[in-house]
Amino acid sequence: MPALTRRPEPLTSPAAATVFTMVLTQGPVSRVEIAKRTGLSSAAVTKAARPFIEAGYLEEMEATEHTGPGAGRPASPLAIRPEREYFIGVKITDDGLIGVLTDLRAQVLETDHRPLADARVESVLADLAALVAGLRARRPEYGERCHHLGLSISGDVDHDTGMVRYSPFLGWRQVPLATYAAQATGLVVTIENDVKALTAAEQWFGEGIGLSHFALVTIGIGIGCGLVIDGRVVVGAHGVAGEIGHIPVGGEAPPCHCGGHGCVEAIAGTGPLLAAVRAATNRPGMTIDEAIQAAHDGDERAREVFARAGHAIGLAMAAMANLFGPARIVVTGDVAGLASYGLLEGQLRQTFAGQAFGAAAGCEVVLRPRTFEHWARGAAAIAIKTLFTLRER
Repeated sequence: MPALTRRPEPLTSPAAATVFTMVLTQGPVSRVEIAKRTGLSSAAVTKAARPFIEAGYLEEMEATEHTGPGAGRPASPLAIRPEREYFIGVKITDDGLIGVLTDLRAQVLETDHRPLADARVESVLADLAALVAGLRARRPEYGERCHHLGLSISGDVDHDTGMVRYSPFLGWRQVPLATYAAQATGLVVTIENDVKALTAAEQWFGEGIGLSHFALVTIGIGIGCGLVIDGRVVVGAHGVAGEIGHIPVGGEAPPCHCGGHGCVEAIAGTGPLLAAVRAATNRPGMTIDEAIQAAHDGDERAREVFARAGHAIGLAMAAMANLFGPARIVVTGDVAGLASYGLLEGQLRQTFAGQAFGAAAGCEVVLRPRTFEHWARGAAAIAIKTLFTLRER
């Protein structure tokens, strides 16, 4: 059963999806400009936009430009009415829920955090239902116009069926999360892998606007990657495309939780990285913050561990760039991952530049810090994107 079955009535054709998406992600924009960018005729743009205007999703602004040089009819830009509909996004971690309520542009209006009592599915669902109800109750209009919930979770997630096939940090296997969450909250639910959800948010509302090819790499507990090729988030036949954290770069060691050996994640993920620093410095009780500080203070043993992690990530990023040729790679992560990045960056960039082939070495690599609320916003963006695009899979 698909995780989402409802769509707005105006979304009836590829042209409608194209027009609405352009206004949502790049507006306000005139019909003339939409036609120029998309290749649609002016009549087709007007036909596609009209139902959205009538349904209250779009509005015509005052005329600010002309359709041609000299005398001409002023063009009225189309703009989103962001308050027309609200969305909730929740990032599920191994120990908590981070929730946001957004408008149609994925602008965060409300936030909430809720620790998990435990990782049992029924317990997480109870906490999720309470969080969602609390967010919707903050304003009457939220309860009236918020009907969609996006969930993001690390691991192997089937967006189409709403199934969490495997989430290593929660220990879940074959959990029909979308169905359970819909029953618990009464909302229409979409779920996605957390990295792919964040990638979708960057595509529509962040660093990826206007780019047909870009990648997002996340550093933290795991090493993840989201890919956008020809304007679409790549999922692959099995839904696990972009898992650069499980590219083997370390030979037969160390072992990875996935069952493989030498994976990037087994070298550069927060847990393995900390374990390696503890072993190198003979400080078994060291925290990740202390490991980072030791490296910053010049402990060469700690610095070598971080450099190895940067080398592993750089190799994986170069392999990805050689295969897919993104115009930009956005690097982000959790708090520990971003704190580590300054120690990883030099070796990461050096390895990437040395291993990337030809013009791929010129790919722009940018660091963009993202909080857990941004990850939850990614979940909301998935709900928005799924609602307002025709089926891509």
